[in-house]
Parts: sequence; C-alpha cells; structure tokens
Amino acid sequence: MCGIVGVLGNHEAAPLLVEALKRLEYRGYDSAGIATVQNGRLDRRRAVGKLVNLSDLLVHDPLAGKAGIGHTRWATHGAPSVTNAHPHQAGPVAVVHNGIIENFRELRAELRGYGLEFVTQTDTETVALLTQHHMAQGASPVEAARQTIAKLHGAFALVFLFEGEEDLLIAARKGSPLAIGHGDGEMFVGSDAIALAPMTDRITYLEEGDIAVLTRTSLEIRDAHGELANRAVKTIQIEAAQVDKAGHKHFMAKEIAEQPRVIGEALRFYLSGEGNTINLPENGLDFTQVDRLSMVACGTAFYACLTAKYWFEQIAGLPVDVDIASEFRYREPPIPARTVALFVSQSGETADTLAALRYCEGKAARIVSVVNVAESSIARESDLALPIMAGAEIGVASTKAFTCQLTVLLLLALQAAHQRGRITDEDLSDHLSALRALPVALNAALDLSGSIRKAARKLAEASDVLFLGRGLMYPMALEGALKLKEISYIHAEAYASGELKHGPIALIDKTMPVVVMAPRDALFDKTVSNMQEVMARGGKVMLITDAEGAAEASDQTWEVIVMPRIDAVLTPILYAIPAQLLAYHTAVAKGTDVDQPRNLAKSVTVE
Repeated sequence: MCGIVGVLGNHEAAPLLVEALKRLEYRGYDSAGIATVQNGRLDRRRAVGKLVNLSDLLVHDPLAGKAGIGHTRWATHGAPSVTNAHPHQAGPVAVVHNGIIENFRELRAELRGYGLEFVTQTDTETVALLTQHHMAQGASPVEAARQTIAKLHGAFALVFLFEGEEDLLIAARKGSPLAIGHGDGEMFVGSDAIALAPMTDRITYLEEGDIAVLTRTSLEIRDAHGELANRAVKTIQIEAAQVDKAGHKHFMAKEIAEQPRVIGEALRFYLSGEGNTINLPENGLDFTQVDRLSMVACGTAFYACLTAKYWFEQIAGLPVDVDIASEFRYREPPIPARTVALFVSQSGETADTLAALRYCEGKAARIVSVVNVAESSIARESDLALPIMAGAEIGVASTKAFTCQLTVLLLLALQAAHQRGRITDEDLSDHLSALRALPVALNAALDLSGSIRKAARKLAEASDVLFLGRGLMYPMALEGALKLKEISYIHAEAYASGELKHGPIALIDKTMPVVVMAPRDALFDKTVSNMQEVMARGGKVMLITDAEGAAEASDQTWEVIVMPRIDAVLTPILYAIPAQLLAYHTAVAKGTDVDQPRNLAKSVTVE
C-alpha cells in the first residue's frame, strides 16, 4: 500500500525523500508528494502518476528544507489527483498516512461544526484538520497530534510535520508498519527498512499503538497506554543489489531468475550440514501433539497453502483447513485443541492475515508464521516464525517469495511426516536429497524462457484464458491464472481439471487458449482426457508437461512446453517457473507495467 518517509537531516530533504520513495515504489501507488519546512515555512509539492512526474516538478519548482515528509499514495478514498495526493496540509500541519480512518465521516461532521471546510475526498485530510483544530485551541504540536490520534478508529501509520518546527516529526502506528531510522545527528521514518537503507542501518520498529516523537538527537516512544516504551535498536543488512534490477529489464525478471539461488539458501538454512535432517529454529513444533493444521493467507500465499495442504495430508496424514484471511475471522471458526494455526505472508504485514492471527491468539495451541520479513508484525506476534530467505521482493507479482514459501512449507510437511512416523529416516533422506537437487532443475526450467516467450506472444492476443490442473497442479493453475491477470490484464480463470464438465467447458471455442499443467504423474491420464475434451471443441491447448508427457499427449496441441523430469512431490515448485515466465513474457508483449501493475499494491496493509 502507500509508502511513507520522513527526514530530520543535515542535508536538503527533498532529494532524500524522493530517493526513499523510489525504494517504496514496489508497494504500488498512483500519486506522490513531499512537504518540507524551511525557515519555519511549511510547503509541499505533489504530482499524479509516477515519481518521475514529482521529480520533474521539483526541478521547475524546488522545495528547500532539511526536515520533510514524503508519500506514495495508493487511492482508497478519492480518485488519484493532485488534490487528493499526500501530504495533506491544514494550516500549520502536514500529514502523510497509510491505512484507512474508519470514523472519518463522523470526524468530518464534527469538524464542520467548528467551521472547518474540506477540499479533498480523502479520509486523511480529517487528520490534518483535526490536528489544526487542536492547535488552534492552544495545544502544542505534540499534544495536538496525540489528541488527534486518540480520536481515530481504523488502521493507520501517520507522520506529522509542523510549520515552525524544523526539528520535530511525530509518527504513529496502529495496524500499518513504521520503522524509525537512527543516523548521526539525524533521524528518519519509513514504511519499511528498505526505504531507509541508504541513510542508516540502525532501525527501531514501532509496535502496535506506539506514538513516537522525533528530533535529530532524540526519540521518545510511548505505547498504547501512554507509557514510555523502550523499543530496541536493531542493525539491519539490506544489500543495494536487493533493490537493483542487476541488468534485468524488470524486477520481476530478476526475481524469477533468483529462484534457484534463494531456494538453495533456504535449504542451507533449514537442513543439517549433511543435508539429511531438518533443523527448525528453537521452540520448533512437535507434530505428534498436533491433530489439525489451520492455514490462512491471501493471494499467492493462499495458493502456497493450498499446495501445502496436499503435502501435509498425503505425506504427513495431518488434516488441514485452508482459509482466505479476509474471510477466516468473519465466519468465526471454532479452533479445536491441539490445532496449530499457520499464517503465510511475504510482507508479514498483510492486514487480513494479521487480523486472522489475532483471532487465533488464545485459541490455537501454537501460532506459526511463514514470512519473508523477520521483524514484521506477523513474525513478532507468532510463537514460531519461519523465514523463507527470499530476500527483498520488489515486483508486485510475487515470484521468488512464492517458491520459497512452498519450499519451507514442504520442509515443514516432511518434518511432520517424520515425527508422526509416516515416513522413515531413509524416506526423509530421499526427499531431502531430491530437494537439494531442485535448484539444478529450476535452472533448467529458466533456460526455457526463450521458447516460453514465443508461446507468450501468441497468448498476448487472447482476451480470456483458462488454466487447468489436477492434484498438486490445481493450485499451480490458480497461481498461473492469477499471475497472468495481475500483470498482463488478460482475464484468466483456473479450474481443477475434473470440474471442466461442470460448467467451464461452455466457454471453450476456437478463440480460447487453455493452459494445461500436467507432469507425467499418477493423474496424468485423467488430465489428458479433459484436455482431449477441450481440443474436440476447438480449444487451443498449451500443454506444460515433461518429456514423457509430451511424447504421449502433444498431438494436436497448440503449444507444448517441455519441463525437466522431477520427483512428483516437487513439481509445484518447478512448474511455478513456466507459470511466472508465461505471465511475464505476455505482459512484456502487451507493453503493460510489469513491476507495478495498475490498481495493485505489494503489501496490502488495509482491509
């Protein structure tokens, strides 16, 4: 969602703010702006569209000052426009905001009663006007901000900048992440540590309900009860290469190519030196004491959970429920004793997933998370947080985080199977041996990029696409359809192959491409039967299979992508590669914005 930065620096703030905002572009946005204080005067610049538009504006209309705030906005209340862009200013106060103020209508009515008028359609302007009102009643900037925050309902991260105050920022966090950066006589604020990495590697993460008062030489944090809070300062390591395209045209292309390496790093983290046993972090799980696993996630992470359901049930014999986070807590599911609640989130800040986690607190026997950001809210609030080791993922469409999630979930399923006596030491060793060879197979799949590009050029001409898969390939079909629609804007749907005759076959005609994901496994013959039904009705089948499958079933297909042969358990991780490359090359052929597709945000931190 929206990106926030704040600077109390020793140098001009505007270039620092814009550079930090560039590092937050991956979150998604449709407008941007900055505000600074210079010689006591508060001023701002805002622009619709990409950050280059704001940069151009600042060339022609510079903004001086060494204290400032910046924002990339992803529209919620009010269309993208200069008027609705952040920072919002009301008299002596400017505010940037990530989240939703749920009671802004009531607050608007209150403020109109004071004679204050609104000029935007946003909920955030309410925050600025309310703070202005409190200051007009004699409150100091700090008091005014605290009085305002106390009236807000919803989820938010806020940073305040005040006229006449060149050594003061106020930051508040409720539901949306904020990090404080410590410099040498400087202080910074950012939505995440990536934004602050060029300026400092010393970070303090605000916790739920915290309000922070920053000067260049001090930081005071009070918790939700108003008590002084001692939050740790942590040294982080974010390599510049993680937020650089490294010669690739897009971040997504780079992150697809990184998968063999990052999965190898995940395996090294979780496997013993000999690679024959799985080592979970301290206070790991005893699956002999678990009767059921409840998995919750959103988007691509939800499809990782659907895949893991097959693994946990088939290999470990452990019953699994999988829920979309945005629905989970609203149906108020009963959580029996000896249930482990497992949450999967790349950012670790996904609002719906975090809310679901909090619903499970005090109900589930253990709360476990699979996350990419070790200091995220979901990680901190879990009994056990399992890092996926993917590194920073900048492209909005998840690629390497997805396959790393799958890798960690498979390791967890194998650990469960071993502990529960479903597989022997020798079986476990065989599975782990196959896993250690996975990066080699992934590299072979990446080598197919050229042939997938040719197929994608044909797919780019379609307006609708169906994806089909059975068993472990059904979640991959769902993921393939999601990736295609996310970045190419082609309407795509996925179905379990056996559901074809229960409705979707009515869509088949000579214009309809159907992507069939079918390695030569125990379900292959059934999938091929469904594929034949598609071709008999003129549908154009793109078959993704291995050499054995292609030899048996490639006749009359529109396109065939031949994958390396691999252990059946590992096929979801491998077949994610052609799904990603197909979407990527289709989007490139159509000329869409691959890394920042329209209307999408990387981290969804509001409901």
